Amino acid sequence: MTTTHAADPATVICAAAEGVFATVAEVRRLTLDRHAAAVDTGRPFDDADVSGLAPAFVELLEAADQLAVGLGIILEPGTLPGHPLRLEWWQRPPGRDAPVPLEVDLHPDSIGFYDYTAADWFAVPRRTRARHVVGPYVDVHGTDRYLLTLTMPIEVAGRFLGVAGADVPITGFETMVLRGLGGSDAILANDEGRVVVSTSSRWITGCLLPQQRRRAGVRLSRLPWELIEPPLPEPARAATSGEG
Repeated sequence: MTTTHAADPATVICAAAEGVFATVAEVRRLTLDRHAAAVDTGRPFDDADVSGLAPAFVELLEAADQLAVGLGIILEPGTLPGHPLRLEWWQRPPGRDAPVPLEVDLHPDSIGFYDYTAADWFAVPRRTRARHVVGPYVDVHGTDRYLLTLTMPIEVAGRFLGVAGADVPITGFETMVLRGLGGSDAILANDEGRVVVSTSSRWITGCLLPQQRRRAGVRLSRLPWELIEPPLPEPARAATSGEG
């Protein structure tokens, strides 16, 4: 007789997240290599260097097994000469055959100014110098998708240059995790107690968990998430958050 062992939820979830972070790490590596090449020739890292990263970012985004629907770099203000704010971000919009650059308003005096420095996916790695995950949230300033955003700092000799990151649709991440879990039960919550992934029909993605249950979770290694064992009481209401 064959015995089937249930998948360990923490292992499955961490593996899914690490797969995305591997893509983010490659974005960072490509950026640091180009920065080093500029320094080696005795010139500053500039806008042409950043624009030159686009083909490599598009290639990453078009990989057959790519879970991310957007990726790139967002730079610390003042990193580039003549460009107070700068990002190089490519995305795969629904219904489009090829990735396109994300276009946002980076003029501080504009009514539609996109102050990315205030977003947690930028501000937290800048403060902690560690990687971070934000979401699930609706990206109202970028793609209007329900996302997780995974970022890690880009540093050179202790100087913070910005973040490398990737956007992952929550549906894609959830599908990957649930497939790996098989029949195992799991409720995954972020720092604010919002459900990221759940095998429970009562606690769907976006729901806020009751305070007493948030304290009962097990923190996952190197992730701002907690794994909480079901069952849970009926949810009071579902909710979503905005970020971007």
